[in-house]
Amino acid sequence: MQFLAYILVYPFLWIISILPFRLLYFLSDGLYILLYYVIGYRKKVVSDNLKLVFPDKSEVELKRIKKKFYKHLCDMFLEMAKTLSITKAEMQKRFKIKNPEELRRLESLNKSIILMYGHYASWEWSVEIQNHINFEGFGVYKKLANKYFDKLARDIRSKFKTTLISTKETIATINQNEAKGIKSIVAFISDQSPRLSKDVYWGEFMGVKVPSFTGAERLAKKLDLTIAYLKVNKVKRGYYEAEFMTLTEEPKKYKDYKVTDMFLREVEKQIYEAPEYYFWTHKRWKHQAKG
Repeated sequence: MQFLAYILVYPFLWIISILPFRLLYFLSDGLYILLYYVIGYRKKVVSDNLKLVFPDKSEVELKRIKKKFYKHLCDMFLEMAKTLSITKAEMQKRFKIKNPEELRRLESLNKSIILMYGHYASWEWSVEIQNHINFEGFGVYKKLANKYFDKLARDIRSKFKTTLISTKETIATINQNEAKGIKSIVAFISDQSPRLSKDVYWGEFMGVKVPSFTGAERLAKKLDLTIAYLKVNKVKRGYYEAEFMTLTEEPKKYKDYKVTDMFLREVEKQIYEAPEYYFWTHKRWKHQAKG
């Protein structure tokens, strides 16, 4: 059944991937009408999220953000498919690194780097940073249930010399690299909601107390790794710009969860500046601290 789903869907993904960008975004406009007006894909989740974190905004303002978000969402879905066949030159043109010199400086410290960022703008095209680093590049991801699509996701990233490692593989991979003296940059998308447990950290995000991922901070402290934030902005349709922002070169100096809070503040700043580029269809606020 998994293979059947793969062979049925893959041809459509490939066709989308070879479309010229002008045609790709024409298709995206049609997809927006279908998702927003016809299917209403997760509209209640998006509306509830926006009302929760922007209680002072009017219905008109929230609706405007919601529509812009769905347009961006459709663009991003098709851009993800485009990654199948996009060339290195085209990717570099469309995903610019604003300050590669900061990355060079961090690498000169001869310490592996934890790179944290959120579901904002384009995290899929962030694989382009691999073309600017000297360290080994790894991306932490949640393994897909369909093994064929999971392999496809790994193959696409490997085309840009980034190795995907599942959440279960992360600790072992980083420990092995450090033991062998292999310096790496490991990317964590850490803004979503973790499973609840007794020792979960409840941090404030967009004015709401929610459980937060702390794995990146804990690993950095344990192995004395540098932590940086990747600030990705959407410049215009189909074009993005990323900036490396060092959070700390010495994470052990901070009390527990301080670095996680620093990361969340950076994500918040971006959301407040242009909320339409955040991934509002996720149930980020499904768990909230009472009282």
